[in-house]
Amino acid sequence: MEDVLHVTLFTVAVATLSTLLILPGGLALGWLLARRQWPGKALVETLVALPLVIPPVATGLILLKLFGRRGVLGRFFEQTLGIEIVFTWKAVVLATAVMSFPLLVRTARVAFEEVNPRLEQVARTLGAGPWRVFLTITLPLARRGLLAGCVLAFARALGEFGATIMVAGYIPGQTGTLSLGIYHLVQLGQDGPAFVLLAISVTIAFAAVWLSERLVRRRHA
Repeated sequence: MEDVLHVTLFTVAVATLSTLLILPGGLALGWLLARRQWPGKALVETLVALPLVIPPVATGLILLKLFGRRGVLGRFFEQTLGIEIVFTWKAVVLATAVMSFPLLVRTARVAFEEVNPRLEQVARTLGAGPWRVFLTITLPLARRGLLAGCVLAFARALGEFGATIMVAGYIPGQTGTLSLGIYHLVQLGQDGPAFVLLAISVTIAFAAVWLSERLVRRRHA
């Protein structure tokens, strides 16, 4: 029971942390895609969407090569900051953040696109600066869609497996999430405990998706 509680709390904590980490960048990129045109925009949209369409293990392999000890980013973090990423809890956060980032960006873009630009223009004509317009007009009107995107990103992080197993592995007590725990228990033939983790995972994911759908429906209403 203690192991189940630890795995559950660790998974929820990792999903929450990864969602918070991608929130500023996801909102900024979603706003840029919704409100601005620039050369290479289609390329950026494609790159952001890649983790959704390529195998998660491929994304994990890319992260492993980049953040491993011999990788460009991994060497920088280890030698300059003294931070080791791969096969630690930090790698779990990294993998879940990368895999959930596209969902947040896509949802944020739709939310910003649904805000009437004329309202922002009126605020500017009354003397409001760009930041004030964003904080007092754009953000409040898009808040339900943005919150729904955060919940979806959180739900995606909860169920992440492929990229995580590549870059973090399964280390009991250190990198074990619900999905990795289910896989490990099934490999050992322990179907009973695996179904317990499965039930917990489904329950949390169901609640997150249900909340996201409720927010979207209330926004449209």
